[in-house]
Amino acid sequence: MRIRPTFLALCTGISLGFFGSMAPIVSADSEPRVQLPLEELRAFSEAYARIKRDYVDQVDDKTLIENAVRGMLSGLDPHSTYLDVAQYQELQANTSGEFGGLGIEVGMQDGFVKIIAPIDDTPAAEAGLQAGDLILRLDGRSVKGMSLSEAVKLMRGEPGTNIELTILREGQGEPFTVTLTRAVVQVKSVRSRLIEDGLGYVRISQFQSRTGKDLVAAINKLKEEAGGQLSGLVLDLRNNPGGVLNAAVEVADAFLREGTIVYTDGRRKSLQNSWSAKPDDVLDDAPMVVLVNSGSASASEIVAGALQDHRRAIIMGTTTFGKGSVQTIMPLQEGGAVKITTARYYTPSGRSIQAEGIKPDVEIGNYVLAKAEAAPTRQLREVDLKGHISNPQGRIETPADEAGSKRFDAGEDYALSEAINLLRALAIYHDRVMRRG
Repeated sequence: MRIRPTFLALCTGISLGFFGSMAPIVSADSEPRVQLPLEELRAFSEAYARIKRDYVDQVDDKTLIENAVRGMLSGLDPHSTYLDVAQYQELQANTSGEFGGLGIEVGMQDGFVKIIAPIDDTPAAEAGLQAGDLILRLDGRSVKGMSLSEAVKLMRGEPGTNIELTILREGQGEPFTVTLTRAVVQVKSVRSRLIEDGLGYVRISQFQSRTGKDLVAAINKLKEEAGGQLSGLVLDLRNNPGGVLNAAVEVADAFLREGTIVYTDGRRKSLQNSWSAKPDDVLDDAPMVVLVNSGSASASEIVAGALQDHRRAIIMGTTTFGKGSVQTIMPLQEGGAVKITTARYYTPSGRSIQAEGIKPDVEIGNYVLAKAEAAPTRQLREVDLKGHISNPQGRIETPADEAGSKRFDAGEDYALSEAINLLRALAIYHDRVMRRG
């Protein structure tokens, strides 16, 4: 297994067909050669020979070597791993925004597969799977004892075929089953809509190579719909497991005029990098609220941390996942790759969020809005009284029941509803300060 001379740096979320933050780094040829510990390798060669000679079934050399490399990497940390040809091709497809499967980001917890986040508009999201759900069985087979790659392989398959998942959800005593139909998942990473009063909403479901450009295009479209400018923006990064590092930098840069966005620090000089903002703000300093939760990981935390440290946005929600390490993808001549943790990344103020996460400025629990059984009785106002005297300044008077100012309906999304309320207040304050200035 010879490593090719060029490789990629990865700051990844945890996933089913994972997403990563990739940027080119130096050629391996410029690094000093590693001296192999020949004495320590003798135990490996002896074990290898014993397996080849005495194991109950014959095992081919390729399988033994791949298993050895996989075990060596998995013993380092949860994010270092060996990628076979199919997994490496899957990673490359994921960063382009199209892959086959169920559309869930997964990790391991207590021997079971844990859902980190369902991806928007995929079979998993449409079936109602949630961040935090544990997958106990796949088509009746227990996942206990499986590796994550084995479980992922079972969930993959031809589009149109079904798979039954047995799910355990916190707060529900008994597991339940759900049948999903595999599909070619084409992920649109940026979605947007105008709320009201010039307020915009943008959701980023993951960071793909085009996400930065798509974000700017979406905001410019919202500005046109709002008559030229937005009064404020909600940026929704909930359940966003991460993605391409350059895209995360571009997203943060879209709202920052100066300063560091993120920097990395590793043992090698080539992994000590820093990214800075350019002097443009697509919102022209309009207020922002960023929504995050425990499913916001890696590249999402880079964006939230940068905007928080520069006091450019209010971070609202729950503490993020806490994925603050950088992985390097090193392609192998056989077509696979190794993924190794090589650095940590830091927010502009020097915070490492590894295993800590981004703590929101305003903490909002995972509540659900429910409509009242009966609409509350509207209070009587002067404008409702028959024969009331007119306003001397000539303002148009409209009875309260006819005013009907159209408000955005957040449905049952409590966090989004609170974010919009906060953004309205920030927009009003910002407008008054600008007028006074």
